[in-house]
Amino acid sequence: MPLPSFEPYRGKRAMVTGGLGFIGSHLAARLVDLGAEVTIIDSLIPDYGGNPNNVRDIADRVRINLSDMRDPWSMRALVDGQDFIFNLAGQVSHIDSMEDPQTDLDINCKSQLSLLEVCRRVNPRAVVIFAASRQQYGRPQFVPVTEEHPQVPVDVNGINLIAGESYHLLYHDVYGIPTVSLRLTNTYGPHLLMKHGRQGFITTFIRLALHGETIRVFGDGSQLRDFTYVSDAVDAFLAAALTPEMYGKAYNVGGQEPVSLLDVARLCQQLAGEGGTVQTVPWPPERAKIDIGSIYVSHDRLMEATGWEPRVSLRDGLAETFAFYRDHGQHYWD
Repeated sequence: MPLPSFEPYRGKRAMVTGGLGFIGSHLAARLVDLGAEVTIIDSLIPDYGGNPNNVRDIADRVRINLSDMRDPWSMRALVDGQDFIFNLAGQVSHIDSMEDPQTDLDINCKSQLSLLEVCRRVNPRAVVIFAASRQQYGRPQFVPVTEEHPQVPVDVNGINLIAGESYHLLYHDVYGIPTVSLRLTNTYGPHLLMKHGRQGFITTFIRLALHGETIRVFGDGSQLRDFTYVSDAVDAFLAAALTPEMYGKAYNVGGQEPVSLLDVARLCQQLAGEGGTVQTVPWPPERAKIDIGSIYVSHDRLMEATGWEPRVSLRDGLAETFAFYRDHGQHYWD
């Protein structure tokens, strides 16, 4: 089954919350290429990933509004008339959620509810696609993890993401707003936040490898993960919004074959070519408490609904990512 044609986006109005961030900026650029009229919303909260350099190639072809989704009055004007809303604004650091749970609650729960209330009141026909996470599952009881797996997260971030997703699905069931939740897994590629390592291990691996430094892998490195290159994730968002039978449901967005963290670290050093090494080290106590072991997901449900499947291999995707940061790293290092 092939992906649906993305031609319906031509001439339509699309809003991307968190559009100056990692995935949001790629999605905005793709929508521009498809002929959509794109509005980017971002609050540019420090350390959360928003970076104007991410839209350097499309800045003159999009509308950029620096707003907070919790402001109902500005959001009313922005949501009104939109055909599609790709809701990627969020706090994604598991560590930050444990150190500052109130902020995580504000961004991943209150902001989501505020946006949906605005949609209900001024634009209930807008298609809303929410960026959720496989972090919601917690420690896996079986792999690959399907959408039916119990959601028992090990951190505040996972709990608040479950609530954010639940709001979206509830507003479909009660108010008829066409919503879909996509549970992402280890998405990577150009535009990742590199100033710190609190938003996922892959950013740390990439930066250390490019600087020729040692990558330290916690435990024995045998933990398995799957990875989604950002262009594949973008395709999943675009396909979901055009597939009415998906509305009101949640879907996993996975990768190809799962890979151990030790092998990922070695691949990063190999592709960087800077002479860095890889070591395994004991778990820090604060990290061990939220480690979930091996986890990778099944995306069969998404594939059956849309024809989507990950097309970019980890090696090819990382090669593209390293090439990007060699050319543009000055805009992403601290």
